Amino acid sequence: MKRPLRRRRPAGSWNVFWRWSGEEESTAMHVLVAEDESRLATLLAQSLSEAGWVVDVRHDGQAALDAALGRTGTTYDVLLLDWMLPVLDGLTVCRRLRQVGVRTPVLMLTARSAVADRVGGLDAGADDYLVKPFDLDELLARLRALHRRASGEEDDEALRVDDLLLDPGARRTSRQGVEIELSAREFDILHLLMQRAGRLVSRSNILDEVWDGETDLRSNVIDVHIAGLRAKIDRPFGTHTITTLRGAGYRLDHDSG
Repeated sequence: MKRPLRRRRPAGSWNVFWRWSGEEESTAMHVLVAEDESRLATLLAQSLSEAGWVVDVRHDGQAALDAALGRTGTTYDVLLLDWMLPVLDGLTVCRRLRQVGVRTPVLMLTARSAVADRVGGLDAGADDYLVKPFDLDELLARLRALHRRASGEEDDEALRVDDLLLDPGARRTSRQGVEIELSAREFDILHLLMQRAGRLVSRSNILDEVWDGETDLRSNVIDVHIAGLRAKIDRPFGTHTITTLRGAGYRLDHDSG
């Protein structure tokens, strides 16, 4: 299920760029969105801004290239480039940036799903590739992952939800002080759910981040692992923390007993 995008501003206000103002701007991540389809550019700018990013939008490849090269005075943490941009396509923009030594992470958006196209994008210097139509949560997760890798941040902070503890660095999980043995997949699913506690995590998110897209939505592999998690982190402790949202995905909540 695609996350609904709420429109709060007139489309015209996004035509050049939108940027958060105030104190957030000094610490928020900066993303350049290069997308020529105005409605999609508007929705992306709004959604990324609501997620806490500072967003600039450009509608053609030359303008995107100039911005990514710093000619407008802004440095970006991540670039979101549509493949089929006018003037210069996204592939050319990416290739030219890499030729002059700009290493800013690039996530390429495209309607092309063929393996040869994906290889072409990666060979041009793109760091990741997302096929339209895409899930917004997946887009945000991939942008965050690109930024973490580029900045050298380690995603190993211990997580706690009630008495459930997860230590990514040590790969250890416990509840009520009792160590819980999880398989690698179970651990990764629980890590993802705890990172987004209280929010929907779609099946496509889990497949992309835990299985790296190696299985498909028709498989029951996720259900099997969720059942395994419940049998280990909930049932022995008389708790209920993983909620199934039918047709959408899963959510990890505070214990409801």
